Amino acid sequence: ARRADCIVLFDVDGTLTKPRGAVTDEMLAFLKELRSKVVIGVVGGSDLKKQKEQLGDNCLELFDFFFPENGLAAYKQGALFSETSFKDHLGEEKMQRLINFCLRYIADLDIPIKRGTFIEFRKGMLNVSPIGRNCSQVERDDYEKFDLANGIRKAFIARLQEEFADFKLRYSIGGQISFDIFPEGWDKTYCLRFLESEPEIKDVHFFGDKTFEGGNDYEIFTSERTIGHSVTCPEDTMRMCKELFMA
Repeated sequence: ARRADCIVLFDVDGTLTKPRGAVTDEMLAFLKELRSKVVIGVVGGSDLKKQKEQLGDNCLELFDFFFPENGLAAYKQGALFSETSFKDHLGEEKMQRLINFCLRYIADLDIPIKRGTFIEFRKGMLNVSPIGRNCSQVERDDYEKFDLANGIRKAFIARLQEEFADFKLRYSIGGQISFDIFPEGWDKTYCLRFLESEPEIKDVHFFGDKTFEGGNDYEIFTSERTIGHSVTCPEDTMRMCKELFMA
């Protein structure tokens, strides 16, 4: 019989698929079998479009719960039931204060080159780039070296932390030329709030590969609300699940 009190949540990249790769037929067959034993779900940082590229166009039908963008969009049995955005969370006035500050700061920055698209507005975050996102690959590589040597992004973040301490924001340097700004708690643990309102679910197992500190699975892996499992690849995920839920 299927355990309705137990959900198994998976990260996508490196857990269900190879990094940025597509799901295999073997994994799809395994997930179908696992779903007959327990409730299953996905939580990933990417948006639904990117997740469909990896898990297939019918991916919403393969899982009981589906959480793109860490749960900023939340699906149950294939239907969207909750949607959140950084803009709604922060409000227009605060959003403008933050954007205006960033633009002024960049205007006064003394760096070798600047291009365009200094701020990219996304559903769950602001992405800020001192050089501007539409620079060439060579300019990008050069900027990364300059930034590492001179701590441009680090200093920028330190100023923002000081200026907007009351906004309860998190900052993360990723990639070569930019950093992200998002609300505290908008990591993968964000999706857990939706499982708390499910009266039947008692145990939440999470499987992910970036469970080290600084990795994007770390917060949900170490959360007291989950039973965390660290995996190295999709084969590892299948092996561990078989031992735990299918033996």
